[in-house]
Amino acid sequence: MPYEWSLPASDQGAQRLDLWPHQSLPRRGFAWFMLATSVMISIPLFALLGTAVLWGLLPFLAGTVVLLWWALEHSYRAGRLHEALIIDDCEVHLTRTSPQGDVKTWDCNCYWAQAQIYPSGGPVAHYITLRGAGREVELGAFLSEDERKTLYGELRGALGRARAKC
Repeated sequence: MPYEWSLPASDQGAQRLDLWPHQSLPRRGFAWFMLATSVMISIPLFALLGTAVLWGLLPFLAGTVVLLWWALEHSYRAGRLHEALIIDDCEVHLTRTSPQGDVKTWDCNCYWAQAQIYPSGGPVAHYITLRGAGREVELGAFLSEDERKTLYGELRGALGRARAKC
């Protein structure tokens, strides 16, 4: 799952939740994919060597490879999104780091923090938000629907444990 709970070794300590978008193609797979794509595109060109048609097709095929590379790189840049939720004995702290490096934070007393799920009506199905301190912030909108459902149950449990200590 593209999120991970870091639980404290003892009852005294903060619970940390790190969330990140799923990356299905690792960098090594990216290199192999681009190599295989380039080879597969160039195979039909061997029959056209020495003809004017080769020079007519070559810019389009090269452009295809360049656009494919650009799209996958854009996906990797968007995948640098990171959310960190820290729940300690008295505070809930959420930090969201965008792919561009912008950092947004939200803090709330753990007693007043509430997890909400919207089965419909949000930007995605089963949209999770945290409410408290006069604000409502989203959490894990990039996760799959099943992951958000599971996360919601785990999040409510973590907030309940923190409230019991507060």
